[in-house]
Amino acid sequence: MIRKFAESDKTAFLTMCMDFYSGEGVDHTIPAAYAEKTFEILLHGNSPFCDAYICERNGKTAGYALLAITYSNEAGGEVVWIEELYTVPDARGTGVASELIDYVLDNYSTAARLRLEVTDENEGAVRLYKKKGFVPLKYNQMEILKNKQSML
Repeated sequence: MIRKFAESDKTAFLTMCMDFYSGEGVDHTIPAAYAEKTFEILLHGNSPFCDAYICERNGKTAGYALLAITYSNEAGGEVVWIEELYTVPDARGTGVASELIDYVLDNYSTAARLRLEVTDENEGAVRLYKKKGFVPLKYNQMEILKNKQSML
């Protein structure tokens, strides 16, 4: 089952999020306060810029997808970034990540573009994303980090 976050998901989300940021899917950690702020915005902020879904299997949390929503002139419309896609260790290889991606593709079918980032070391994720139709971009991303804490 895939559903929106509920208040009762806070501990599970915070645990999964911090595990995500310490794994091979990213190249740096984040402060726990960022994850707590994100959860509060998702539940109570009514932001048009983010959304998230929990996946459950047999009554247990199996993973989540965190989305960032924006507009792109280049794409000609709404862009949905899959910011985080996480599967708990016991559920890896069972199709949870694939199910979450399909859910996002179905529920954001009118988006002009779907995007995500992946590290080269996360070979399983790269294979899955390509299987789902994602293609590598031909240019590098650059950033200015306004809050240096995100690189903790």
